[in-house]
Amino acid sequence: MEDASSLSSTWISWFCSLPGHEYFCEVKQNFIEEDFNLQGLDVMIPFWKEAKEIVLDTIDDNPSKIPYPKPVYSSAELLYGLMHQRYILTLEGLQEMLKKYDEGIFGSCPRFYCANYNVVPCGQWDLPGLASVKLFCPNCNDIYEAPHSRFRWVDGSFFGTTFPHFFFQTYHERAPTSPRTRCSSEENSLSGGWKSPASSVYVPRVFGFKVSDRATSGPRMHWLRLRPESPSELDRVDCHGKWIGEDDESYVDEEDETEDDCQMEDFDSVG
Repeated sequence: MEDASSLSSTWISWFCSLPGHEYFCEVKQNFIEEDFNLQGLDVMIPFWKEAKEIVLDTIDDNPSKIPYPKPVYSSAELLYGLMHQRYILTLEGLQEMLKKYDEGIFGSCPRFYCANYNVVPCGQWDLPGLASVKLFCPNCNDIYEAPHSRFRWVDGSFFGTTFPHFFFQTYHERAPTSPRTRCSSEENSLSGGWKSPASSVYVPRVFGFKVSDRATSGPRMHWLRLRPESPSELDRVDCHGKWIGEDDESYVDEEDETEDDCQMEDFDSVG
């Protein structure tokens, strides 16, 4: 491992400057020094005391002291990652991640119909060692692999399962919503109001005819891409996603009436 002091003034800034660590923000020292913020991590991190000394740059510089073995530095990286998971849920952490989001540091959704909508990093689990970091798109509400292989060495737990959704609840003007609930374009430009979904849903067709949603080769994930036009429409749908009071015989595929791909805010009438 390269000497952190030769590259940066602190271990944290050195760690965040490494290739593949662009998604990380720098955790403030006062957050780390508050014991409450690190509660429970001491039983998860080997060489807890030594790892914390490395992260806080409190290592004794006495040249006669035997340097830490490599596993201690690995523990320091694990400790920082789990602290980072907690830090980005604080006001300071959210603001730093917002800055990265607005600058496009996290990249954009690879899905064609999302029209390069910005994404945020997320984890599938909160415990380390289970999966690498993924990218969450607020437009299609799906997660994707990071575009470069260097990010696949970053543990997803360092961002956690809560962050992306907490982020868009905090900064709701960054997340898309139905056109019936957002501000007008003029109000939006002044107050930073709601954004409309920036995409459509792809409709498979054979010789110009739509493939039935009920066909074995049909769009099996189609319903996941659709949005209600208003919250009141949710009250008209049962737990199976069917319109209340509508049986199978009365099923009418409204999408057959249109030639173009349907808009994401259209509500799916199929269970």
